[in-house]
Amino acid sequence: MTGDAQRRGSRPLTFLVLAVSVSSFALLQSLIVPVLAQIQREYDTDQTTVTWVLTAYLLSASIATPILGRVGDAIGKKRMLVLTLTALSIGSLAAALAPSIGWLIAARVLQGLGGGVLPLSFGIVRDEFQEQMTGALSVLASLTAVGFGIGIVIAGPIVEGLGYHWLFWLPMITTVLAALAALAFVPESPFRTPGGVPVLPAVPLALALVTLLLAVSQGNKWGWGSPAVLGLLATAVVTGAVWVRVETRVAVPLIDMRMMRLRGVWTTNLVAGFVGFGMFASFGFLPQFLQTPAAAGYGFGASITESGHLLLPSAVASFLVGFATARLISWIGARTVIVTGTLMTALAFVSLALLHDTQAQLYAATTLQGVGSGLVFSSLAGVVIASVPREQTGVASGMNANIRTIGGSIGSAVMAGVVTARVTPAGFPVEAGYTVGFLLLAGGMVCAAAAAAWIPEVRRRASTPLMDADDGELGLVPGAPSPAA
Repeated sequence: MTGDAQRRGSRPLTFLVLAVSVSSFALLQSLIVPVLAQIQREYDTDQTTVTWVLTAYLLSASIATPILGRVGDAIGKKRMLVLTLTALSIGSLAAALAPSIGWLIAARVLQGLGGGVLPLSFGIVRDEFQEQMTGALSVLASLTAVGFGIGIVIAGPIVEGLGYHWLFWLPMITTVLAALAALAFVPESPFRTPGGVPVLPAVPLALALVTLLLAVSQGNKWGWGSPAVLGLLATAVVTGAVWVRVETRVAVPLIDMRMMRLRGVWTTNLVAGFVGFGMFASFGFLPQFLQTPAAAGYGFGASITESGHLLLPSAVASFLVGFATARLISWIGARTVIVTGTLMTALAFVSLALLHDTQAQLYAATTLQGVGSGLVFSSLAGVVIASVPREQTGVASGMNANIRTIGGSIGSAVMAGVVTARVTPAGFPVEAGYTVGFLLLAGGMVCAAAAAAWIPEVRRRASTPLMDADDGELGLVPGAPSPAA
């Protein structure tokens, strides 16, 4: 059997390993959100400190995602996938055994290295799946949104049945098995980016991301006009400018700035930022809305588990849509699919803002949001990867995922500021805060739709795959512009 035939034979197992890896990382983003208050009580700490359990993971993942994607392009995607899953497993073990809040925060930093599974998995799909690439990418990309929603749904039952430590034990067991399966079944890519690993550009990029996300995540607590937040934002701007300058001068850049100017890259990055702005904020605040006592005039007094059920239709809809997106792209093109998805999500947020008197209204809105976000997430990765050379797959997809995370951080901070601006005498946010907040998220999705209208039109020919196996050229509809346009 030839090497190509062996790779084809391993596709089902390879895809299963990648799906489990991506889902595990997405779950760990959100599992912790509904139980931060319980962790605060368990470790006898304050709200500011316990927030770092989430912030540390976010910061670590934001740095690791583009860097590990680029390292995988240089030294081998399978090798880096196994190492990344191993780090994720060790971090989960350390979190499960954490004797103090400081230990738990450090463990979450190690878990954040799991962000590398996103660009590495996307790169492996491009290398190995050929004519099945578009469908495989669609499903994997949709799992990033599905996993986040499912994490909030299942956190309550896990904590109530097993205890919060199992929020880390279960992912640890899963990622250990995934690492062993990756070692055994995932083929190593024959494609490498020449020139080694660019260490120098990674330093200012890491500093820019850390200072930006730290300022965004702590702005509501420290004050947006405080010297600490303003200093962090200024540092982010300066180090970001230094990073861009370094990238244009070094022999081996971490991220090719010419690649970032490609129309298929900058447009999808802009869409990802706005979509992250809406999705993360909505998932974070919908459970809080439901858990508010009815005495406040608008809540439902739901438990953690009951409020998590609200997001189940969204997660299921998003996952199922991922299986159909590849065919939709071949029929009407990625641009139309993404614009449609962003507008559906905007409509869902308008519905949440104006129609939230019954749980039936909320279920209808979140299901619509799941369909919309499923269309977007399962399409973006394919456009990004179709727009760049094979050797830049990891870093391009990694930056797209990273920008979505940054957008989510900004959206959550904005939503928190709006919702908590006015509170009732009992200490609950007023209903108008949620109304204005969800309308702002809807506005963000309209901006995403506007950005998506500039995405180059890419779709599969009727008789050929999106990526020709022989020469790696894009399969475009006759008359459609080049992705590099």
